[in-house]
Amino acid sequence: MLNTADFAPSAPRALFCAIAALCGVASAAEPVLPRPGFLQTQPAAIEVSWSPLRLPTGQKTALAGTSYLVAMDEEWGLGPSFYGAAKGNFGGLFTVGFTAQRRWRLAQDLHAAVSLYAGAGGGLSSEKLRFGGGLMLRPELSLRREMGPWYAGLTVSRTSFPSGNIAGSSLGFVVGYADGFKSYEPDESGQRVRGYRRSGLGFDEFAFSAGSYQPRKGSRGRGGAESKRMGKVGGALRQYVSEGAWWGIEAAGASQGGADGYMEALVGIGQDYALGSPTLRAGWQAAAGLGGGGDVDTGNGWLVKLGPSLRWKSPWGPSLLLDAGFMGSISGQFRTGYARLSLGMPLDQAVTPFGEPNASGGVVQTQTVSASLQRLSGVKFKNGREESVGQLGMVLTRELSPHVYGVAQAGSAAFGSAGAYSFGLVGLGLQTRPMTLQGLPGMRLGAELMVGAGGGGGVAVSGGAIMQGEAWAEWSFGETKRLRLRTGLGQWRSLRGQTQSSPLVNVSLGYAFGTLQR
Repeated sequence: MLNTADFAPSAPRALFCAIAALCGVASAAEPVLPRPGFLQTQPAAIEVSWSPLRLPTGQKTALAGTSYLVAMDEEWGLGPSFYGAAKGNFGGLFTVGFTAQRRWRLAQDLHAAVSLYAGAGGGLSSEKLRFGGGLMLRPELSLRREMGPWYAGLTVSRTSFPSGNIAGSSLGFVVGYADGFKSYEPDESGQRVRGYRRSGLGFDEFAFSAGSYQPRKGSRGRGGAESKRMGKVGGALRQYVSEGAWWGIEAAGASQGGADGYMEALVGIGQDYALGSPTLRAGWQAAAGLGGGGDVDTGNGWLVKLGPSLRWKSPWGPSLLLDAGFMGSISGQFRTGYARLSLGMPLDQAVTPFGEPNASGGVVQTQTVSASLQRLSGVKFKNGREESVGQLGMVLTRELSPHVYGVAQAGSAAFGSAGAYSFGLVGLGLQTRPMTLQGLPGMRLGAELMVGAGGGGGVAVSGGAIMQGEAWAEWSFGETKRLRLRTGLGQWRSLRGQTQSSPLVNVSLGYAFGTLQR
């Protein structure tokens, strides 16, 4: 928690303000500043793991995993996780879900941990390699040695797709970095404060993007056919370490071109420079990560990209980013040029170069991370059958005003027979203020509309473009009202080719926290 003394005005300034207040005089040179913000800090950690896996066909792969865990108390942590194939010839095998972890202190610099991951996804399948409905479970036992904020250790894990035939135990390793998760109370939403440092997930900007890939001549899919032009949509989160220099994470999926099911998740860096005006900037950016699916041959899944960028910062806050360049797989045949246009929306901003708080402050807005279970009651498959599909997803929401919020969602099929169907969506929603209804305090009503990309698992979504609308009711509970239970009804729809739609039922459990919007 921050010390309010860090923000105390000097004695002469305090005396001046007191005299001005007693005399009823408002000074233009001494504006009334927002109160200091009181950040709560919970222990948190980001972990990266490597788990070799032998498949039923005898082939070998390995899952690279990333988890962000926030302490719920002194022993338990919970947070979102991602796993993707990073070895062999299984690029495009992805799962997204959540991990619960229990730790035991064994010595001053040694601890043990037991984790359970539950998520959904899949990848390249065949008669001998089946992901079933897509549900993945991964219990893990690990022993870690600490080195300051860093730690590393060995893991023993069991990876399984219960409704498929993929299962195996392996010895791997984990590397982690311990940090703090800083946030405001959700009931401070709308209050103006001075922020000394970033809060929440620590990103300064969210960007929605649309673009295209133009594969190079000779680039072919896994089936041997020459790769065609592919449209894509996605989103990115960025943190600016200085003016013009940033790092971030991004994800995108195919939305046009018959490559439905192609997905990618990358970590990137970039730098741009002012072109005469600080609002118009040119530079470069590079990224690397995992991708595949949709008959796109990315080999073991590793992708790299590099190219120039042009960014315009509007005087109202949002920015436009145009970037282009080259992208390719390290071991597959995917080689392509790309172009992308992104709309960036500010979330927070870096502190001054000297670590001083921003005098203009910001407004606390509520952000929520949720685990979502959805049921599509009538989904058509490419082979003509129709059945229900259960999906697991991770949902991020952020208030933009008391009644408007932004939402992003990513997930995969977990129940049914659509294993390897995955999706990513972004959009906007409307909500009421908290109210008491039928004796239930902290209730909200709302509705949202999202668009994005999805595909894989044999689901008939020509091109990959999809949309989803939902009306919902939400209840806040727990001592601090940070836990959020939401139920919703809506409609899911594909947007290209022979469109299809299905009723949707959603139940989600979320964790809410306050972050600063400047």
